[in-house]
Amino acid sequence: MITYSGIYAPFIKQYISFKRNLGYKFVDASYTYLLFDRFTIKNNQTKIEITKDLCKKWAEKRPNESDSTRYRRILYLAQFSVFLNKIGYPSYIPRLPKSYKSTFVPYIFSQNEIKAFFLACDRLKSNENFNTSIHAMPALFRTLYGTGIRIGEALALKNSDVNLSEKYLIIKESKSGKQRIIPISESLTEVCLLYSKSRHGVQKPDGFFFVKRNGQKCTSKAVYEWFRKVLWAAGISHGGRGQGPRLHDFRFVFSINSLAAMSEAGLDLYYSLPILSTYLGHQSLEATEKYVRLTSDMYPELISKVNNICSYVFPEVISYETD
Repeated sequence: MITYSGIYAPFIKQYISFKRNLGYKFVDASYTYLLFDRFTIKNNQTKIEITKDLCKKWAEKRPNESDSTRYRRILYLAQFSVFLNKIGYPSYIPRLPKSYKSTFVPYIFSQNEIKAFFLACDRLKSNENFNTSIHAMPALFRTLYGTGIRIGEALALKNSDVNLSEKYLIIKESKSGKQRIIPISESLTEVCLLYSKSRHGVQKPDGFFFVKRNGQKCTSKAVYEWFRKVLWAAGISHGGRGQGPRLHDFRFVFSINSLAAMSEAGLDLYYSLPILSTYLGHQSLEATEKYVRLTSDMYPELISKVNNICSYVFPEVISYETD
């Protein structure tokens, strides 16, 4: 439970409550505001008025801080300043730093690698350890690959969220905090049915779907460890921590393959992009466009079509003042 105690505490709580009522989880932001709360106490703030000098101090880069983290810190303060202005407390709105360029490049599995990965996954040898989650991995990894949902969303699925008779999942624990229903394929449904039947004991509706042999929820740490083992068994090299392949890369593979399939089926990208965006749970079409753009080497003609659409949807800003 986060506790704010500085002069801005009631306003921070009010702003966070406002955002969460709109459907945002606001977890990262609430922690950043805790840092800002402590920052104002340290700087002896006694008046509700975010000044330019205070913003300048807050914007100073910290030791070992990444450009993306600094960017988000300043962005959250700018948003809070806008909120204060709207409720009658004049505050300086800091300028955002020059947009940082992410060096992140997703690992896009080839079709041969996907086949090798799942073949190795199905060959995992089980044991009598009831604290293991090995038996859930074939179904879990196929769910990530076949739906593009985040690992946190998959592990948060309850039995009542998985409707295998009507072939859909209910995603409740999403990044944006908004619930969504996503259909699943016939093949993925069959995989999940086989996994569901293999579990021990009575499965309660409010119990987690992906569980260990002892019925406890699978942990992201355990899933990541099994992911690395399967990669090794499949002969897919891993570049080390932060280099990939990553579990999240299944989401990128799903995105580009889905968009390509819709394009090949003749569906206009003006329609398929919003469909994919809704399915992925993105807050904006621009977020989906970035996913696709990161995989431009696979389908250059497809990316050209996306560029034509997005140049209209997201026009270039003529000028933007930065520090």
